[in-house]
Amino acid sequence: MSREAAIDRKTSETEIHLKLDLDGSGISSIKTGVPFMDHMLILMAAHGFMDIELSAKGDTEIDDHHTVEDLGICIGRAIKNALGEKRGIRRYGAALIPMDETLVRVVLDISNRPMLSYRVPFQTRRSGTFDVGLIKEFFRALVTHAGITMHVDLSAGEEPHHISEAIFKAFARALNQATGLDERLKGQVPSTKGAF
Repeated sequence: MSREAAIDRKTSETEIHLKLDLDGSGISSIKTGVPFMDHMLILMAAHGFMDIELSAKGDTEIDDHHTVEDLGICIGRAIKNALGEKRGIRRYGAALIPMDETLVRVVLDISNRPMLSYRVPFQTRRSGTFDVGLIKEFFRALVTHAGITMHVDLSAGEEPHHISEAIFKAFARALNQATGLDERLKGQVPSTKGAF
């Protein structure tokens, strides 16, 4: 069963082309025009064992907001499309990831009930030139379009780059767990309702 998706999205603000394979090996080719996001998405692909080909052009001369949010929209849609009816998936995933002084927890449910609870009090808004507040906007768009309930909690940490990396790695690990197939489900949807 192939769990792949391709998304092409063009608006007056951005143009994005994406290919995603949930059952990959973590190989990626990513060029978004926002170097910090390239770095985070490369980490996400590697730690989530998904293959990603992604190119984006946006109005970054204004700021990175439109590009980052639209990346979330496209990746969310690709995850949803790749999962199809979600038959046989584990549905739930969780990861607790340290990075030096930082500790981040991500817990998610692929339930078609989109919601983001994001408790990450960054002490500064920037990592280099990147506004780390946009990470919340990225994940809000992603969970909305993927149909995921997700909780993100920062237990410890001060360095915005470390916190950001830990969030993306924890999301990737939790998603990989939740999208994994459980043979005991025998191809059924993991809900007592029989559907999401």
